[in-house]
Amino acid sequence: MTQKEALEILKMGHNAYLTGAPGSGKTFLLNEYIRFLKGRGVKTGITASTGIAATHLNGLTIHSWAGIGIKERLSAFDMDRLAKKRGLASKIGKTKVLVIDEVSMLHSFRLDMVDEVCRFLRGDERPFGGIQVVLCGDFFQLPPISKGNEDAPFAVYSKVWGKMNPRICYLEEQHRHCGHSLIQVLRDIREDGVSERTMERLRARYKKETPGGATKLYTHNIDVDSINEKRLDSLKGEEYVYAMETNKGGGAAIEALKKNCLAPEKLRLKKGAAVMFVKNNPEKRYFNGTLGTVLGFDSCGIPLIQIADGRKILVQREDWNVEEDGKIKASVSQIPLRLAWAITIHKSQGMSLDAAEMDLSKSFTEGMGYVALSRVRTMEGLNLSGLNDMALKVNKKILEFDGELARMSEEAAKELRSRDRTEIRNIQEEFLGPAAPVGGEKKVGTYDITKAMVEKETPVAEMAEEREMTEETIINHIEKLVERGDELNLEYLKPRPDRFEKIKNAFEKSKGKKLAPVRKILGSRFSYNEIKLARLFL
Repeated sequence: MTQKEALEILKMGHNAYLTGAPGSGKTFLLNEYIRFLKGRGVKTGITASTGIAATHLNGLTIHSWAGIGIKERLSAFDMDRLAKKRGLASKIGKTKVLVIDEVSMLHSFRLDMVDEVCRFLRGDERPFGGIQVVLCGDFFQLPPISKGNEDAPFAVYSKVWGKMNPRICYLEEQHRHCGHSLIQVLRDIREDGVSERTMERLRARYKKETPGGATKLYTHNIDVDSINEKRLDSLKGEEYVYAMETNKGGGAAIEALKKNCLAPEKLRLKKGAAVMFVKNNPEKRYFNGTLGTVLGFDSCGIPLIQIADGRKILVQREDWNVEEDGKIKASVSQIPLRLAWAITIHKSQGMSLDAAEMDLSKSFTEGMGYVALSRVRTMEGLNLSGLNDMALKVNKKILEFDGELARMSEEAAKELRSRDRTEIRNIQEEFLGPAAPVGGEKKVGTYDITKAMVEKETPVAEMAEEREMTEETIINHIEKLVERGDELNLEYLKPRPDRFEKIKNAFEKSKGKKLAPVRKILGSRFSYNEIKLARLFL
């Protein structure tokens, strides 16, 4: 199936599974569909199974979007808590399309949990409460992490997969790999047909230099940590050390939290260090997996990070919590960064690299070598320093299932081709509604839209959610409205009296109106947004 055909199917409102070999343009097509939906004003949940994959779509993890976190099941109490969670029910209730990328790494039971949450919060027993769900991924790539020797619990084995009856869109074009040699190696692995000729091609890249710098990919965190520490030690300049702090709890709960939060217990940084964010913060527009470089440190030792799109971010401490029965049982805080000169293959899934140095001698699961090798665009960009048998293996059940997916995709393509353009357009408009007319009524200014919502005493979080903006942007709008002299009743936005008094005193101590000195006095328990709102009343 071509990208154009797949896009037409998605626009018709069908639940779909978008798949194909690495480099076939799956993420590109998702972005095309997302842009189309935004142009139509369609409320869309943009998610992925991992933080890194989510950054490729400027979205969130599906765990965060659905409010399920790392839970493995949902109790009646959990469902009640989710129903009361501010903004979650409203968000899911308004969502028309849900995109989930890198679905190969999503456990089957978690896809069922997302379905359960959507049906419950929308009061609709159709799969996902009637939301169009677009799954995207390649089951030949890395599977979800399984326990012991059990089979990888791929999303295709979920209860909801059959109920949602996804149209299969199997992309056949190749857009990433320009070299025939690499394409053939990947095809051999994917078809379980590794031969002596395949091995010859790989041996030819054994410890071969690549043009320019190369990202190092490794199978285990211990290799990655060693390389990152050595690179940091080679940098000149002052070193800043950040220790993880325990806010609440102890024992096994704290140890588990420290292990699973991804932030190191002791973070060492210097100017010039390559880093990766390990927590989502939509307000500051960084997410788990966002890469950057340390530009320096402010007077308080807070690191200034420049990310790939050129933005510079002062990174404050963040909290990680464990909740039980609605109460925080354990909590730690740390700067949400880790060193990133080298990364694990798991974290590389979805990336495209000009050059990579990889050691596959410790591959421990099917699909690992396939994912690593498919990160580079040509064989010339590959420096292979080790290989084992597991690196070239694929899951036998998925190999069999792949043939069925290809057949179903061809059937979907034939059905599409059998329809005339008018019929297709009618189906699409019935799902999405007619395109917005060009011109028409006078456009309302963005500040005036915020003003109208303030007049209705809409909370900042709800304004941000409805307008798909950050809370920081909404507060900036309110500040501009105050500056231009608009009469607003902002009393409902004022922090509660005890917190307002502390913020007021901090401004008096700082003898100015700048936020950073006040935040330094108050500490991380007061967000910049709360301080900015309080400043409106001073």
